[in-house]
Amino acid sequence: MLELKNITFNVKSDDTDKEIIRGISLTIPDEKLVVVTGPNGGGKSTLARLIAGIEKPTDGRIILYGEDITDMSITDRARKGIGFAFQQPVKFKGIQVFDLIKLAKGTNISISDACQYLSAVGLCARDYINREVNSSLSGGELKRIEIATVLAKASRLSVFDEPEAGIDLWSFQNLIEVFEGMRKNIAGSSILIISHQERILNIADEIIVIKDGEVAAQGKRDEILPTLTGTPSATKECSRLTASVGGAAL
Repeated sequence: MLELKNITFNVKSDDTDKEIIRGISLTIPDEKLVVVTGPNGGGKSTLARLIAGIEKPTDGRIILYGEDITDMSITDRARKGIGFAFQQPVKFKGIQVFDLIKLAKGTNISISDACQYLSAVGLCARDYINREVNSSLSGGELKRIEIATVLAKASRLSVFDEPEAGIDLWSFQNLIEVFEGMRKNIAGSSILIISHQERILNIADEIIVIKDGEVAAQGKRDEILPTLTGTPSATKECSRLTASVGGAAL
């Protein structure tokens, strides 16, 4: 279980402190898929980066399974069981896809094992296993490879920052299946996804709405989703909706 206790995050802007996250307190329970959504610029991605350790809170504490990890580095948090997938995946010149998956797994796995993770994210393993993780790969390919590494790591808490970015329609459905499979097959793990996409919101156990750096709404999917879409069974993408919490478009 992850607990955020009165988390605040400020950045310097024109010699003044700008508050990006404003005293957020929330809990991410075990064995749940939680989606964080809300208006652009509301602080969603910043919240994910604070959890991963890329940014450090100005105030407040972050507790993972009873242990205070607020001052831990991103590396130490990864060792404690937090996996993170960037909105814009990092390139690794000179490192092959197989090496990256093996590093994520943390054991000396076979090429066949690594290929299973690539296949799970919709990539033909034989075409990618020996590719270098560099600019020769498209954004969508890099995104799927990064998700494959998160699968390999099988973290206790996996955080995805807008995983749909750069993913084509066919692969997006595959991505939904990946998340559902993670929830089912990785015992005791939690998944936190930053997303506007209603198809991702539709598979959430819980939804958290972040607006202006604060929690505007939180609850079970069936309670929160209708307030975002205006109808319990909407099929449009949330990024196209005009309805939102407090009147701001998602």
